[in-house]
Amino acid sequence: FHIGEREEKCIIEDIPSDTLVVGNYKVQRWDIHKHEFLESAPGLGMFVTVTSPSDISKLQVLLSKLYGPQGTFSFTSYLSGEHIICFQSNSTRFAVTAGSKLRMHLDIRVGEHFLDESAIRAKDKVDEVSVRLEHLIEQIYHVTREQDYEREREEKFRKTSEETNSNILWWAIVQTLILISIGIWQIKSLRDFFISKKLV
Repeated sequence: FHIGEREEKCIIEDIPSDTLVVGNYKVQRWDIHKHEFLESAPGLGMFVTVTSPSDISKLQVLLSKLYGPQGTFSFTSYLSGEHIICFQSNSTRFAVTAGSKLRMHLDIRVGEHFLDESAIRAKDKVDEVSVRLEHLIEQIYHVTREQDYEREREEKFRKTSEETNSNILWWAIVQTLILISIGIWQIKSLRDFFISKKLV
């Protein structure tokens, strides 16, 4: 995606609790002379800020750090919910002169557990099958956690739907009572009017 040199861009990721999130990014700056994005943006850094919902319905900062023109950031979610990941360049130019366009390549992996290749090579006695099996067990654990989170969200949605349906039912009953009351009042008013005019 594209981002202005002084602009902050945020994305929202819905993440279960106790989940590792790893992000890789690379920034390219627009060259006005060559009319293309340069492969690297030397001297340009990116502030990465990650906030998560907390118990008291406020945002809690999980990560706030300055990285280079390309880098890797990671964090672990403590609570399930929408996490906001924001990026902003460290450009010190004034807003009037900072007209450069930046192109950002971003790859976010949720629940990834990367295998440390150097550690694998160091363990001569551990064969490849057992290492792959451990990796699969971790992936199964992540899928189970994801399913639990989806069940929790579904339960919240069901409760909200039931409360809404209950409120709609009561509102319909109140509307019906109001309409019946207005109808009775109109009939009584018409009857009193006809009696006062001696039409009945």
